[in-house]
Amino acid sequence: MQALEQKILTEGIVLSDNVLKVDAFLNHQIDPVLMQQIGKEFAARFKDQGITKIITIEASGIAPAVMAGLELGVPVIFARKYQSLTLKDDLYRSKVYSFTKQTESTIAISNKHIHSSDHVLIIDDFLANGQAALGLADLIHQANANIVGIGIVIEKSFQTGRDLLIEKGYRVESLARIQSLNDGKVTFIQA
Repeated sequence: MQALEQKILTEGIVLSDNVLKVDAFLNHQIDPVLMQQIGKEFAARFKDQGITKIITIEASGIAPAVMAGLELGVPVIFARKYQSLTLKDDLYRSKVYSFTKQTESTIAISNKHIHSSDHVLIIDDFLANGQAALGLADLIHQANANIVGIGIVIEKSFQTGRDLLIEKGYRVESLARIQSLNDGKVTFIQA
C-alpha cells in the first residue's frame, strides 16, 4: 500500500535493525485519514470471506481494526492485555510474548462476543515473530470459530512471523512488507 509505505519513509524512525518506531501515525498518535485508507484496503482484500467479526489486540491494532470493521459492517473485538473489573468472567485466555516489549502477557476476550458460527478476521499493527497473531488465533479456536485470515499493517519480513503463520495454514495479508531496517534505512518488499 503506497500511502502507508510513504508514511513509514517520511515519519517512521528506525531505532535498530529490528525496531521501527511509528508512533507519529499508528501506535501513539493516529493518522485517521491513513487509518481509513488502511480499513478500506483490508476490506477490499477480505471482502468475499463472509467475515462476521474482527479481532485485534489492544492497543495499536484497534484503529486499523475499527476502520476495517466500519468498511465491512462488522463488530470489532479487542483482546485485553490485563484484567479489569468489568472483564473477569467467562473469558477465553491466551499467552502472548511481545517482541518489542520483551514481556509475556495474558490476553483475554469475553466468550459472549465470539461464537462457533463466526468467521473472524484478525488485524494487528505489526508482524514480527507472529506471537500476537497466534495468541489471537488461539482465542478464536477456543470459541470454535473460523479464522478467515490475518491482516497486518506493517510486516517485518526479515523475521519469522509470516512463515510461521503460513505454515499453520493462515492467509496473511500485509499492507507494507519491510525487507530490511539495516543502516537506519527502510527497504520494502515490492508486491
